[in-house]
Amino acid sequence: MPATKFGNSQDLVDIQEIHDNTVVLKSGALRQIIMVGGINFALKSEVEQNIITQGYQNFLNGIDFSLQIIVHSRKVNIEKYLDGLSQYSSQETSVLLQNQAEEYREFIRGFIQKNAIMEKVFLVVVPFQPVSLPTQTSVENMIPFMKKKGGDEKLKEETLAHFAENLAQLKQRANQIVEGLFAIGLEAVILNDEQLVELFYNFYNPETIEKEGINLPKQ
Repeated sequence: MPATKFGNSQDLVDIQEIHDNTVVLKSGALRQIIMVGGINFALKSEVEQNIITQGYQNFLNGIDFSLQIIVHSRKVNIEKYLDGLSQYSSQETSVLLQNQAEEYREFIRGFIQKNAIMEKVFLVVVPFQPVSLPTQTSVENMIPFMKKKGGDEKLKEETLAHFAENLAQLKQRANQIVEGLFAIGLEAVILNDEQLVELFYNFYNPETIEKEGINLPKQ
């Protein structure tokens, strides 16, 4: 029987790389992701609700490019909190308070094991599709002598220049979204490289708790 070929799991991920606070897809398209803090709309007065609704309508009407809005639920990492309780217990001189702290810590740990604590994360994906660039092969086919005269370096410089231009336009879009969200009272921040890696780790590992070390706006 012929040997079975197994696909590479990386083939299922459309991300080529992450840098400059930007997700670069294999197609060459660029994405910046904005995390947005939520508000409790139900607790607002009718007047405040109308103002927020009207502001949101104006925000949407002012956008001339597509957006993707995602509501993502993720597990809360409480290991740091549990470690803090353990440290408090070890430093406490009172035996009674030590026992109470340990009992509370075990209660929290047991509760989390049976009931995952989730939080909702609100994301806005800002896209930019650059103009198609010529490939190295196509350039060499059109101008065969370029390969011998530093064609690779020239193509690399042109590619970097195009990327910088496209990134500038993407940043302009992302900043417009952030300013628009601020105008209706929502906290918003463009995720940096570390936060993007953290976010996609959670996306592709839904059964694990979130990795630690990311500071994001809370709802």
